[in-house]
Amino acid sequence: MTMNKTLGSTLIIAGTTIGAGMLALPLASAGLGFATATLLMFGIWALMIYTALLMLEVHQHADQNATLHTLAHQLLGRKGQIIASFAMLFLFYSLCAAYIAGGGAQLNDKLNNWMGMHVGPQTGTIIFTLLIASVVSVGTHSVDMVNRILFALKIVALATMLFLLAPHVQGGHLVDMPVQKGLLLSALPVIFTSFGFHGSIPSIVRYVGLDMKALRKIMIVGSATPLMIYVFWQVASQGVLSQPDLMASTTLGTFIATLSQMLHNPMVSQSVSVFADLALATSFLGVSLGLFDFLSDSLKRGNQVKGRLQTALVTFVPPLGFALFYPQGFIMALGFAAIALVILAIFLPVAMVKAQRKQRPRSESDYQVSGGSATLALVTGLGIMIISAQFLQMAGFIPAVG
Repeated sequence: MTMNKTLGSTLIIAGTTIGAGMLALPLASAGLGFATATLLMFGIWALMIYTALLMLEVHQHADQNATLHTLAHQLLGRKGQIIASFAMLFLFYSLCAAYIAGGGAQLNDKLNNWMGMHVGPQTGTIIFTLLIASVVSVGTHSVDMVNRILFALKIVALATMLFLLAPHVQGGHLVDMPVQKGLLLSALPVIFTSFGFHGSIPSIVRYVGLDMKALRKIMIVGSATPLMIYVFWQVASQGVLSQPDLMASTTLGTFIATLSQMLHNPMVSQSVSVFADLALATSFLGVSLGLFDFLSDSLKRGNQVKGRLQTALVTFVPPLGFALFYPQGFIMALGFAAIALVILAIFLPVAMVKAQRKQRPRSESDYQVSGGSATLALVTGLGIMIISAQFLQMAGFIPAVG
């Protein structure tokens, strides 16, 4: 059973990480060239897995059901708890609203064009939200089961995409050098947010239990799987299109259209469309599960049917309302996603580990991540660099990408 939960949890981490945003990675890193973009992805992956392991170090001395709300209060006090809660709610509500809007539009399109139904624009959005809300409300086990099916289908769609693109890869395109140095900073926030899964860690700990060996394996394999998939996708996309062609594709739609026209194969855009739908669904499952458990802990709702129903309403109604009635709001909020993720995935784990190491003398049985104060300071510095890049981009000092 534990092995089964380990596999399922690994796929939840991978599924949460690999969102539809993966498709835009070649656009975000077009000006960097393949080698530089790949090195940057490996560096960000190493940073994110390190802070995920810091989170596990914090979790080992807390209750199995503790979420960031509880952990931050125990180690950082009321102010730390407020910052943690704000970052979590801001990021996860924004992401959920984006997934609801995107998934709803895709489902609406399928209902109208594939099934010949004539439904209003908001129908697909509401049905999509109800489907995901039902799965999440039942519990992590149901998320695990549904995610496995969707993840398997997603891999089939990805394999189809790569199979169609692979014969057209040109080695010469993969040795292009960066066009200008400033583009490295531009790509940083986009690539960073493509490795975000930290909000789901408490849900995984609750599901698996405080088995540090299993949890470490889940975090490492679960985050390394997206890294490998991203590299394959970069080889295929940056190998098929030249750097000028990629940089000329200003939107994901034009990028996919260019690929389809170049290969004279409509199956490319069809497989990309299916992959995007499935990637969006698995990401939404993982993110909303993390938000559901966080709100359940914060609002002290019980695990009975009534308590879970109340938590589901608070989890899904606000982002559904935003997606339906104020779409500009969450689109604007997503511009700050990298900043909220830096707080959630870098600053908070570092601050909580430092506080815990001060409060508790280490015993031999304790799990402690390698690296002392100097490593934690370096990680914090990298977080500041990512936030600075986001602000420079928003202020127009460096070009926006992705």
